[in-house]
Amino acid sequence: MPIGPKGQKRPADTVGCAISVARIAVGEIEDTIKEPTGKKNSGKAGAKARAEALTKEQRSAIAKKAAESRWR
Repeated sequence: MPIGPKGQKRPADTVGCAISVARIAVGEIEDTIKEPTGKKNSGKAGAKARAEALTKEQRSAIAKKAAESRWR
């Protein structure tokens, strides 16, 4: 069974998916959405802390290295 962008389980076939969406719209079934995990929040916090710890030159060097690897 395919998983939606927020972790929802959806039917694989087109007709089944359409029926599922219609039932959610009418209110026959409730669409549950997972709460974000702690990993997502800690990743954002870690990125912010790393950016604050690096100097402008270090951030620039990292960005140049990333751009070079993308364009190789």
